Amino acid sequence: MTILTTTGLTMQFGSQRALDTVSIEVPNGVTGLVGANGAGKTTLMSVALGLRAPTTGTVTVLGLDPGRDARELRARVGYGPERNVLPEDMPAFDFVKHLAEVRGMPRAEARGRASDVLWLVGLGEERFRPIGTMSTGQRQRVKLAQAIAADPSLVLLDEPTDGLDPVQRDEMLALIKQISRDYQIDVLLSSHLLEEVERVCDSIVALDAGRLVVQGPLETLVGDTQTVVVELVEIDDRPGSVDAVEARLSAAGLNVRRELSQLRVTGDDRRTTLDTIRDAVAAERARLRRIEVGRRSLEDLFIEVPA
Repeated sequence: MTILTTTGLTMQFGSQRALDTVSIEVPNGVTGLVGANGAGKTTLMSVALGLRAPTTGTVTVLGLDPGRDARELRARVGYGPERNVLPEDMPAFDFVKHLAEVRGMPRAEARGRASDVLWLVGLGEERFRPIGTMSTGQRQRVKLAQAIAADPSLVLLDEPTDGLDPVQRDEMLALIKQISRDYQIDVLLSSHLLEEVERVCDSIVALDAGRLVVQGPLETLVGDTQTVVVELVEIDDRPGSVDAVEARLSAAGLNVRRELSQLRVTGDDRRTTLDTIRDAVAAERARLRRIEVGRRSLEDLFIEVPA
């Protein structure tokens, strides 16, 4: 099922085009919305929430039009903003309860749900503390708690790990994965940190300067490639052995890119490439330090896309 779809979506702010004819389909699960700061991620989320009307193009979220069906949509969608917009003097419990009521939950149920979700995100014992006295990590957890308190079908999280240390980041990512898995809540996670998106997301939508770079299931976009990384060691009794291995592999029709004593070897078939490398190393009596199948990362996808 597609939870968010855009067709030719464009968002213009004066002379700046924040989104440029973006057409995407976001499936169920955890989807990473990735790109550098200024790529258009927050703008896309604001349009999806009905907070901004697109200049041109269409968008549907959970089958609804954000402009026409804004009230119904906001009752079914949770949102964790990037900016620190939390009320400093309000206890976390009161804040989460209030937003659950705003989204249509009865008061008595909202009280119980606020307590439950604050315990879920690790703030059960801190739930009556004023938000202004909390650390950055705790505030991010409050944002997550209010986003899921009203039992949404979809949660949009804008840079939920911003300002967190490595341990806090790991805990936040684990929470997001748990919420999606255990409570069947779809998540659109905006981040400029590609490594964390690879860890928790099922699919990605990548933007660059307002344009779509790539979209699709993560497992088909990253992972093992046809490239094999070979690291050799020059030895005294075989000077030039790395050069000789490189020459043999090139002569065999393989693409070879050298970085000092490391060769990145690419062919049409990985098994054949590995056999050819083995034979070349043996023929030149070279010393092999390391050999491994290369992996394509999200960073590689951005690099491979033409400017």
